[in-house]
Amino acid sequence: MNYQEIFKALADPVRRDILFLLRDDRKTAGDIAARFDLSAATMSYHLSILKKANLIYESRFKNYIYYSLNLSVVEEVMLWLSTLNPPQAADDGYSYIKRNKNAENSKPDENLPRREEGS
Repeated sequence: MNYQEIFKALADPVRRDILFLLRDDRKTAGDIAARFDLSAATMSYHLSILKKANLIYESRFKNYIYYSLNLSVVEEVMLWLSTLNPPQAADDGYSYIKRNKNAENSKPDENLPRREEGS
C-alpha cells in the first residue's frame, strides 16, 4: 500500500466528497460529475488520482463505467491511523490529552504515561 498516494488523494476536498458519495453504492462517472461543477477532464483527473491510490475501483457494465469505494484499502488506512493514538487515549478518547493539559505546571516526567510491570 502506497500511503503517499493515498494521502495525496485524501488531501483534496473534491476527492473526499467523491469518496463520501461512493460510501453507499457504486456510481457512474456521470452520476458523480452531476454533483460537481467541474469539467469532464477535471472529474476524470480526480477519479484517476483516487484509482491510483486504490481508494476506488471501476467496473464496466454495458456502456457504463461504475466506480465503487475500495473498502479494504479504506479500512486498512483507518486501522493504521488508529495506531497513532496513545494507548491511554483509546480508553475514553481524551483522557491522555486532558491529563497532559491539566498537568502543564508539573514535572515533565510526571506527564508521561506509566507502564505497569510485566506489560
